[in-house]
Amino acid sequence: MSRAPKITQLTADGECEARVVRQVRGGPTLVEGPVRIIEDDGAETVSDRFVVAVCRCHRSALYPLCDTSHRALRTPKAAARTDT
Repeated sequence: MSRAPKITQLTADGECEARVVRQVRGGPTLVEGPVRIIEDDGAETVSDRFVVAVCRCHRSALYPLCDTSHRALRTPKAAARTDT
């Protein structure tokens, strides 16, 4: 089992570890919190949760945070089958 190298960022206050970001296939991007998200228009969203789900589908009523609206995009396997 290989381990990813430790990534650190040097700051004026000392050394801190980089945040972990995971992309969920068909879902949000998960970011280790706390986070501050700054959008194109300058609007800020702050979350102190230990993991924050950031919306990628732009359907969330809580955008830029995920509210699981992406789940409505999935076609259930049972509905996708055709009865013969």
